Amino acid sequence: MILSLSLVILVFAGVFALTEWGKSLTPARTITVSADSKVAIAPDLAEISFSVITEGTNPTLIQTQNTTKMNAAIQYVKEKGIEAKDIKTSNYNLQPKYEYDRITRTTYISGYTLTQTAIVKIRDLSRIAEIVAGLPGLGVNEISSVRFSIEDPDKFLADTRKEAFEKAFDKAKAMASMNRVSLGKVVGFSESTGSYVRYDYALEKAPLASMGGAAAPTPTIEPGSEEITVYVTVRYEIK
Repeated sequence: MILSLSLVILVFAGVFALTEWGKSLTPARTITVSADSKVAIAPDLAEISFSVITEGTNPTLIQTQNTTKMNAAIQYVKEKGIEAKDIKTSNYNLQPKYEYDRITRTTYISGYTLTQTAIVKIRDLSRIAEIVAGLPGLGVNEISSVRFSIEDPDKFLADTRKEAFEKAFDKAKAMASMNRVSLGKVVGFSESTGSYVRYDYALEKAPLASMGGAAAPTPTIEPGSEEITVYVTVRYEIK
């Protein structure tokens, strides 16, 4: 009697486990749809990269000269309202210059090049042109990039995400109707984002003030907008 009862309990337990396992399986009859939604957002953060490059035969002397100029440039951007946490040294490279003597057939060091690079984040975009224009006069002889971005894009995406999922649902309903089936529950979904930055950066070509030329003109720098696309994919059960 006890043995029979145990077998019955085991059978019911097995049936229950199989039922729950079956529920966890992806339904065989599904429909998968994709949709997207776009939003254009004005950048709220700019990042500029600039370098001081010094050449010479005395490495100690060029280190002193280079560091003096870079320190002046960093102090300048701080005076323009940039906090220390938004200034980062990204490169410090002292590179020897090698020459080959054909007579002695030996290689020797003819001089050195020291490059210091800093990356600065600018949160007040109205200060970008002024900062860029002022750097050459302090000894900065390379400004390699001005890049715009959105510091926290997620806070702008809630409505865009909702619209993308609504588009997916409407597409699924239309497809289901055309095929004479009805939608069931959602059995899977995913999301991804992509962006395309549109901006205009125009800088008149002029001799750098640090090289004896006229004062650098104030450049025209427009942040434009960044277009962010939310892509969604949803899989529905069909009945």
